[in-house]
Amino acid sequence: MSTWSLRRRPGRTLGLLLLVLLSFLVLRRLDWSTLIPPWLRHQRLGLQAKSQNFILEDTTFWIFGGSIHYFRVPREYWRDRLLKMKACGLNTLTTYVPWNLHEPERGKFDFSGNLDLEAFVLLAAEVGLWVILRPGPYVCAEIDLGGLPSWLLQDPGMKLRTTYKGFTEAVDLYFDHLMSRVVPLQYKHGGPIIAVQVENEYGSYNRDPAYMPYVKKALEDRGIIELLLTSDNKDGLQKGVVHGVLATINLQSQQELQLLTTFLLSVQGNQPKMVMEYWTGWFDSWGSPHNILDSSEVLETVSAIVNAGSSINLYMFHGGTNFGFINGAMHFNEYKSDVTSYDYDAVLTEAGDYTAKYGKLRDFFGSRSGAPLPPPPDLLPKMAYEPIAPSFYLSLWDALKYMEKPIKSEKPINMENLPVNDGNGQAFGYTLYETTIASSGVLHGHVRDQGQVFVNTVSIGFLDYKTTKIVIPLIQGYTVLRILVENRGRVNYGNNIDDQRKGLIGNLYLNNSPLKNFRIYSLDMKKSFFQRFGTDKWSTLPEAPTFPAFFLGVLSVVPSPSDTFLKLEGWEKGVVFINGQNLGRYWNIGPQETLYLPGAWLNPGDNQVIIFEEAMAGPMVQSTDTAHLGRNQYIH
Repeated sequence: MSTWSLRRRPGRTLGLLLLVLLSFLVLRRLDWSTLIPPWLRHQRLGLQAKSQNFILEDTTFWIFGGSIHYFRVPREYWRDRLLKMKACGLNTLTTYVPWNLHEPERGKFDFSGNLDLEAFVLLAAEVGLWVILRPGPYVCAEIDLGGLPSWLLQDPGMKLRTTYKGFTEAVDLYFDHLMSRVVPLQYKHGGPIIAVQVENEYGSYNRDPAYMPYVKKALEDRGIIELLLTSDNKDGLQKGVVHGVLATINLQSQQELQLLTTFLLSVQGNQPKMVMEYWTGWFDSWGSPHNILDSSEVLETVSAIVNAGSSINLYMFHGGTNFGFINGAMHFNEYKSDVTSYDYDAVLTEAGDYTAKYGKLRDFFGSRSGAPLPPPPDLLPKMAYEPIAPSFYLSLWDALKYMEKPIKSEKPINMENLPVNDGNGQAFGYTLYETTIASSGVLHGHVRDQGQVFVNTVSIGFLDYKTTKIVIPLIQGYTVLRILVENRGRVNYGNNIDDQRKGLIGNLYLNNSPLKNFRIYSLDMKKSFFQRFGTDKWSTLPEAPTFPAFFLGVLSVVPSPSDTFLKLEGWEKGVVFINGQNLGRYWNIGPQETLYLPGAWLNPGDNQVIIFEEAMAGPMVQSTDTAHLGRNQYIH
């Protein structure tokens, strides 16, 4: 996609004028592309909504889009996934921008490595795809707190997704930084971004009528000049419409299509129709069946949407992985956290492999294309390596002496308000609370999301949303009470996002008396966390390990690194780290049974494997060339 080109005009006067203008601008080191008159620019009109059609420049344009989240795919595989999208007959990439990952601490921004948004967008352009950007600030995306940074919750009066001053001030600073990166990538500046979404599914939240106009203005004030869109599901479409912004819809069934498009016609007249999210599958929660959606049904619905004259975006085209602790959660009748895999039963698998959906959709979109589609890229190789047998071990209790000094506090402090990370609190991982007790009785408290309770080093049970009381058995003298609390993912959708603080919430009571004098360890398990564990800190693996514990092993890669999947039979629940990369949680309640390990993160030869296990270790970790996403399946 060329940035711009000059149209020839006769006359030396014009040539001289251009030469003087360009020389002046170069000398002044200005962004001269923004000052070129419209008639001199090739990409000048942008995507427009005219009558029932989208128009790009002077041509009717159908958006055949697909969603890929750059932060869920190893950077080394971005090109592979985008080429597969292009070969499926799609012309537009859509992606969310996760604020919580880009501004992990207030005022400190990260757009490096796997978070290099600009590189991802430019790569899409290189492959031949247009881009619809969905920058939030809230994105949902089944990511922790819907992509909002947890440090916002340090404010006890915070009202997320409203014009509450504490929220808008943070959004303004973030948008100042983000939009300075996005603006040059817009179509009218020669980039591939043809449209930008205003927030996400706000109609189903709808707490503040001034909020969406605020976000729209915040984008425009910072130089967003492309077509603006909203996106809402059936629960929110009626309340999600914003003046001057084209409304689009999110759905999975043909019945919803008729209902929602009829409503759109009534509120915004004869405008182009677009399904911003056609859900090609669904996400999975721990302890629930694996969701699948039949490929024939997908083809039937996609055909119906396009035949009804609507543009479409496949959500997801390729889901990827919730690496680390970034997964979100749902909490309606009960709290359920999302699994590590974001396979989504999408068009491409978690590892980027083709599915039956891909073949059928490629045929469909190919029939709509005016030219032959490029050939689909070859699949990346998969490998089953030798099993990993951990040789060394470090119990959590022995590891504490290598941690930073604990925080001392009279009362428990929730994760977000811990005085760590330059005052930004703890976003992800575990927090350990310790205090001293002198009697048995009933322990009572509010734990988010689950806390394993220990008397000294002996586990006596759990506190969570359903279990708020536990009996402390008879003890002798002063005894250490410990609660290891895990943040399993903040809710990413629904009305209770303001209530997502993690750790111990409020006082912890023993026999109705509040306990005091806590020592609190922040166990965020970042790369720097493990740098404290030198080779001299580990012990030979005993026959009967004490849990929770860290286990150290080696994955030997011969001859060259390829993608693989780790299967942890005999292990109960924990996290796996490869060469410092957090692959995410495993849990034997399913449905996910393997962890995706990208070959791009492996080295030829030996690779360090650290497993943090909460309760029960198996003899080894298997490596397999096939993903396993659940014995039970649910047709969504």
